[in-house]
Amino acid sequence: MVFAILVFGIIFLLIGSLGLLLFYRETMLQRITEVINPHPKQKSLLSTIQKTGLSIGGVVEHFETVLPKSQAEVSVVSQRLIRAGFRNESTVKVFYGSKVLVPIILCALALVSGAGDYSPLFVYIGALGFGFLVPDFWLGKKIAKRQKLIRKGLPDVLDLLVICIEAGLSLDQATARTAEELKEAQPELCDELRVVVLEQRAGRARSETWKHLADRTDVDCIRNLVSMLVQSEQFGTSIAKTLRLHSDNLRTQRVQAVEEMAAKTTVKLVFPLVLFIFPSLFLVTLGPAIIQMIDSMKMLNH
Repeated sequence: MVFAILVFGIIFLLIGSLGLLLFYRETMLQRITEVINPHPKQKSLLSTIQKTGLSIGGVVEHFETVLPKSQAEVSVVSQRLIRAGFRNESTVKVFYGSKVLVPIILCALALVSGAGDYSPLFVYIGALGFGFLVPDFWLGKKIAKRQKLIRKGLPDVLDLLVICIEAGLSLDQATARTAEELKEAQPELCDELRVVVLEQRAGRARSETWKHLADRTDVDCIRNLVSMLVQSEQFGTSIAKTLRLHSDNLRTQRVQAVEEMAAKTTVKLVFPLVLFIFPSLFLVTLGPAIIQMIDSMKMLNH
């Protein structure tokens, strides 16, 4: 097993070195020239780490050209990445590159570990298919986790928005202040609120920026909040009362969800009771009687 891990590590290093030589030959020549003819300007450790990370990401990005894809598919993937919190344009290339690189790594693992010797066709096809779907599964989990955090932190954000609005700030100013104050406690939702503030400063209408927030997050409570804010702005009702009402409704829904989960436990306990607890009880209660009956039958036969 140790030998297999060592061989896999050597193969991985060779593949990484080959990728660096193919895609970053000019950069490496430039670095060699700088070493031979050093300049008085010294590079910081932070810049070196950032360039190393960009180089690794660039190697993964070059693999994305292998997969054929349409513009509609790229648009859907880009929207899913935004919902997961990745807004950089290069993340789409990294995502498609990982869909090529992960199957190759899994096939290399199957080859090194010897798992492909038992059923090569099944193992390698399974490794290719599973490796191709792993980035999608990971992205789906990332989106679900982020949406859960946004849904959980929305009542606290709404409470601070209400406090800021009742203190005399406008909705735009309250949004910016809330995004700044709660960036440590609720980083995901405050990150989205900062995007709303930036769009408003760029000149977009308030209703349009909040609708973009609902599209980016794809959370039901955010969509309800946006619709309530748009209606409040159209009809001239109090925004503070609207936000407080929505916050109270969210907390009520959270309590109801917990009560619903507690009510479902009685039904879910039926299966472990039938499969695990009842057989043990039957064995303890009926076991001695069965043993006595067997002994009595043996005595009668004799």
